[in-house]
Amino acid sequence: MDLSNLAGLYPVLFLLITVLGLMTFFHYYINISRPAPGTTEWITRIMTKPKFTIFFKRHRMARRDILPMALITAVCAFLGFFKLGDLTAPESFHRFTSDRPSTVITLNNPTEIGGVMYYTGLWTGSYTLEFSADGVDWQRQNPKGDKESAMNQPYSDLFKWLYADVNEDNGPATYIRITADKTPLALGEIALYTKAGDRLSPDDFTSEAPALTDEQDLIPEAPSYMNSMYFDEIYHGRTAYEYLQGEKAYETTHPPLGKLIIAVGIQLFGMVPFGWRFMGTLFGVLMLPIFYVFLKNMFGKTEIAVCGTTLFGMDFMRFVQTRIATIDTYGVMFILLAYFFMYRYMTGSPEARFIKTLPNLALSGLFFGIGCACKWTVVYAGAGLLALFLLRLVMWGRYYKENEIPGYLGLLVKTLLSAFAFYIALPAVIYCLSYIPNGIIAGMRLKDGMLWNPDFYRLIWDNQTFMFRYHSQLEATHSYSSVWWQWITDARPILYYRSYPASGIKSSFAAFGNPLVWWGGFMAIIAMGFRFFLHKDGKALFILIGYLSQLLPWLFISRVVFIYHYFPSTLFLILALSHVLNTIWERGRGRYKLAVFGLTAASVFLFGAFYPVITGVPVSEIYTRYFLRWIPTAWPF
Repeated sequence: MDLSNLAGLYPVLFLLITVLGLMTFFHYYINISRPAPGTTEWITRIMTKPKFTIFFKRHRMARRDILPMALITAVCAFLGFFKLGDLTAPESFHRFTSDRPSTVITLNNPTEIGGVMYYTGLWTGSYTLEFSADGVDWQRQNPKGDKESAMNQPYSDLFKWLYADVNEDNGPATYIRITADKTPLALGEIALYTKAGDRLSPDDFTSEAPALTDEQDLIPEAPSYMNSMYFDEIYHGRTAYEYLQGEKAYETTHPPLGKLIIAVGIQLFGMVPFGWRFMGTLFGVLMLPIFYVFLKNMFGKTEIAVCGTTLFGMDFMRFVQTRIATIDTYGVMFILLAYFFMYRYMTGSPEARFIKTLPNLALSGLFFGIGCACKWTVVYAGAGLLALFLLRLVMWGRYYKENEIPGYLGLLVKTLLSAFAFYIALPAVIYCLSYIPNGIIAGMRLKDGMLWNPDFYRLIWDNQTFMFRYHSQLEATHSYSSVWWQWITDARPILYYRSYPASGIKSSFAAFGNPLVWWGGFMAIIAMGFRFFLHKDGKALFILIGYLSQLLPWLFISRVVFIYHYFPSTLFLILALSHVLNTIWERGRGRYKLAVFGLTAASVFLFGAFYPVITGVPVSEIYTRYFLRWIPTAWPF
């Protein structure tokens, strides 16, 4: 029997085991939700019809919560920052200008150059690369394939180590000339290799442009995600750096705030991979204690808070997406905070003084506004927040009427005015303030009255119309694009990086979901629907509204979209799973602890099993092909 043929069945077997495990788990959940055998619980359910309410107890954190919350956060922080990116990279750049478009490197001894590696900087274009033995006759290095030149610097390859195309028939060279085909162009560092593959040391040459050869100790063995930008970092990380340099922002298809947050990390650590990824990873870690408190407030059990936060920490999407210098992380962070404070607002006592209800409402609006200034998709969260806010007003009105409490009309007016201030006026102010760096780059100054200058608001308006046209008219295609149902089924990851450092060894990572969390989470979302309609469960409705407000808009968007657009929805997938775990724990029948802790442990196990393809750790192709590619035609690692 040819065992290699059976090996191809392993991924399908693992998939089936996972699906069967989830079906068993939810079968147990359904059974445990029914009236307990041998009791009169079924009579009680018939006689006592459930009444919908949102006025349930908001549970407080306890001292015993501090250690598990800190431990989960610490572990996820270590995993998030470990091998996030190099702490060093070339940071001095030679700028090619119209009056000095070329520079020459002189070798101390004639050498046959077999390779050139270079680190790109700002601006796009290409370079002519030439070798000469005498400084008079120059041999141009020819591009391979459909490249424009032997050394190229397209927008998709900025702040990356790249290899130049070098002719095979070159003789010994003493001079190497690099000429920018357009200016300005910034180049960081040059590495020179002999025909034998040995890199020349700084003692072997001199350069007219010191910035091209002053950081030779920072040259890596080969380009990788650890030392170069990848995917949309070329837009957002680059733009963050441009803000710091006072250059005109390249990426203007999203509001500025997300890039400004990325710029904080660059300011702290420099224009290095760790620096441009730092803030996203930090925000990804900070989500965890917030999520823990959210779960504790909602369900009141340390065990559920621990398990739910662990599920969130072990989700692949949260892990991968927060380790890349893009703006999606910040949107999700502020969506989480906006819903957290909305939940606290909704669950406040209906008899509380009006002034005491304002802090949670104000904080929810504040974080909603900050999120909108990071990415427009946070506006979708606003629809859910509005629905929950209106639900709160209705329930307030019912409570006042049933208990014959006067003054509801006055309370309603004050609440609506406050909501306008917190959810419309405040976000508008935050949004406009986020454009201050753009105004400064355009030549305006705060001390000269920028905030009262019509040109400043014209700049903002022009960018809004540009963004709307861009996103509404975008007709681009992408090999890793996906649609909403592929997000629910976790069927189309987006591959961010792939390389082959050695024969049979692969380094790759993709953004997708932990199958247990996403498939189990969607089943839990369905359960929330039943919980609401059958049991009038207010917490289930809260989760449903949050989930649907994030997913439903994407059903009507025709432009190219990706699985990371599902990232905000994962917050509510895990809240729904936590609700299921809480029900199992409260019912307390059979091996309920095994079900709760078993699902959590299984998600941790899958995180470990898939760790290579969510971090880029080099691993045998056999492992990824026969153990991790559960959907062979769709999972690309």
